[in-house]
Amino acid sequence: MLEESREAVVVLDANDVVVTASRRARQSLGVREGDELSPDLLQSERALIVPYDVDGRRERLVYLSETGDLAAYEELRSGFTAAVSHELRTPLARLLSLLELASLPGENVPELLEQSRREIDQIVELIDEVLFLAELESGTRVVSLGAEQVLPVLHEVAAELGEQAARAGVSLLVEGDEDASAEVRPRMLRVVARNLAENAIRYAGPGANAVLSVRRSNGEVVLRVVDDGAGVDQADLARLFERFYRADRSRGSRGTGLGLAIVKHVVTSAGGTVEARGGRGAGLEISCSFPTRA
Repeated sequence: MLEESREAVVVLDANDVVVTASRRARQSLGVREGDELSPDLLQSERALIVPYDVDGRRERLVYLSETGDLAAYEELRSGFTAAVSHELRTPLARLLSLLELASLPGENVPELLEQSRREIDQIVELIDEVLFLAELESGTRVVSLGAEQVLPVLHEVAAELGEQAARAGVSLLVEGDEDASAEVRPRMLRVVARNLAENAIRYAGPGANAVLSVRRSNGEVVLRVVDDGAGVDQADLARLFERFYRADRSRGSRGTGLGLAIVKHVVTSAGGTVEARGGRGAGLEISCSFPTRA
C-alpha cells in the first residue's frame, strides 16, 4: 500500500532514519531507506506526522504534501470536468438531431435509430473510460501485482480486434520474445495492449500494417506497436498522451481521446515509461518500457 501510494510518504524510526518510502517520495524527494530525513522538512507545513508503535518500536508515518498540490489538483479537476462536458456535447447533439429527423415524415427511421444507437455506444464508451481513468488516478485500481507474460496477451488482443482491423483495412501482426514478462496485472496489461492496437486501427489508415511486439532490452521489457500508416506531425507526438487530445486529422474519429492517456497512466504507475515516435506520412511507433526485477 505504501509503495503504490500517490502521496509522498515515508516511515521513520525513532532516530528519524527512513525505514521505507513510497515511490513518489523516492522520485520527488530523492529519499531512500537508511537516509536521515531533514529536521527542516519534518517541521515544515508540508509534513503530516502520525506516530505509532509496532513490536515495541516507536515509528512515525510522515505524509509530505507538495507545495501547491491542492491548487494544482483543483485546477486539474476543473479542467478535466470541462473537457468531459465538451466531449459529451458532440455525440449528444448528434443524437438529438437524429431523433428529431426520425420524427419527420418520409425519413428512414430504422437507419436513423441505428445511427442513434451508435451515438449512445460512443457516449457509454466515453463514460466508461472516464470512470476507469478516475479509478486509476485515485489508486482504486492496482496496476502492479506479479509478473505477466506479454506475448500471449498480444495474440489475444489481436484476435479480438481482428474483425475491427479488417473493417478499417489495417493488418495486425504479432511478434516477440515468448519469455518476456512485465510486472503488471493481467487486466492492466490487456488494457495497454488493446488501447495501443485500437489506436493504430483507428488512425493508421486503410492499407496500413500494425505490428504488436515485445522484446527484452537493457533490463527492460518493451511493448511496442508500430504502424506504417498516415502518422502524425512531429509537433503532435509529445501531446498524444494528453486526455482528449487528438491530432487534427483524427478529430472526427469515433475514439474517446482517452486511450493513450490510460496507457500512459498504467505504464508509469508500474514504474515504466512511454514514448511516441514518427512523423506525418511516416507511421507511428509507441513504446512502453517496463522495468524488470533483478
